[in-house]
Amino acid sequence: MKDLAGKHIVLGLSGGIACYKSAELCRLLIKAGASVQVVMSAAAEQFMTPVTMQALSQHPVYGSQWDARVANNMAHIQLTRQADMCLVAPASADFMAKLAHGQADDLLSLLCLARPMERVPLLIAPAMNLEMWRHPATQRNAAQVTSDGAQLLGVGCGDQACGETGDGRMLEPMEILDEVLAFFQPKLLRGQQVLVTAGPTFEAIDPVRGITNLSSGKMGFAIARAAREAGAEVTLVAGPVSLPTPHGVTRVDVKSALNMLEAVENKAQTATIFIATSAVADWRPASAADRKIKKDGTGQAPVLHFVENPDILATLAQSERGKSRALYCVGFAAESHDLLANAQAKRIRKGVPLLVGNIGPDTFGQDDNALLLLDESGSRELSRDTKLSLARKLIADIALRIGAGDKK
Repeated sequence: MKDLAGKHIVLGLSGGIACYKSAELCRLLIKAGASVQVVMSAAAEQFMTPVTMQALSQHPVYGSQWDARVANNMAHIQLTRQADMCLVAPASADFMAKLAHGQADDLLSLLCLARPMERVPLLIAPAMNLEMWRHPATQRNAAQVTSDGAQLLGVGCGDQACGETGDGRMLEPMEILDEVLAFFQPKLLRGQQVLVTAGPTFEAIDPVRGITNLSSGKMGFAIARAAREAGAEVTLVAGPVSLPTPHGVTRVDVKSALNMLEAVENKAQTATIFIATSAVADWRPASAADRKIKKDGTGQAPVLHFVENPDILATLAQSERGKSRALYCVGFAAESHDLLANAQAKRIRKGVPLLVGNIGPDTFGQDDNALLLLDESGSRELSRDTKLSLARKLIADIALRIGAGDKK
């Protein structure tokens, strides 16, 4: 996906060991369709050579405000005039202090100060030792930089080059790319709280066996990401899947249908939109054995008794908040045949204003899908596309239905 096609990004590197991540970040930005102009501080050149960044960006790298390669010798002006974004990654404690105080004694700090603020946003990815990050001066500078209009991307937590462990790491290149992509998405759901369920549930038969289904959770995770891109506060309740959590999304892991219902009911009181993509098992064993059920040599399978699981979507849709549309409920139906008839019947049975249908065997585990949107007035197809692209289209459709708009 070329989500950044036509975008020109000035990528700034200040001094820090995290500069090694900036090479991969540059590559990812270009792969997403952007053109990238790299600007490096003198300290950054101690960690990463301009030759490497030039090779990756396919543009000359600038480091001095006195660089005569710019026709009018005003690199700090010219480099941002055609930019769609300035992204500083890594941003050291020293560089953030410069920004907070308006100090501009090198090319990178100069161009951040001289950029047209109303049309060239500044995104900052801090990177430093944990003690430096939590120092009151750094936190004060971070607050000031944010107050001045920059977007602070936050930091990661983990092992640091110095041998210590904690907050202060620069976010991973893919996380920063996701933040850049999210920035350019219209904020259709700003102020909304979105609750998404995704993946299968697992109903235990014994300690090592259970009943589940083929849901990968990819569609639900894509929807959670798209909702967060659209400006919503997102909680993702996920069944047993091995997918990375979309950056900026709060994740709650569950196992069974009963676990999922409890988690959803806890979060639904403050949510404004509920999107139920999870493939919840319809039945569960009446009781699970506390030890593995062994074969006895007779060739006879054990007799299992089942009970019906609660209907999570219908429970929320028929709640007081669901009926009043204070909680706008959207369901999903994975069918094997007769999609239109089966999905419309499910929509009526669940009592939801919008139901999204797909042919499950055609999409389980895949990165693409095709969707059918059904409401009381009929149906509309979303043709096969990547799940993220479809998720963004679905989020835009939901925003229109609830009367939200682009508030970016």
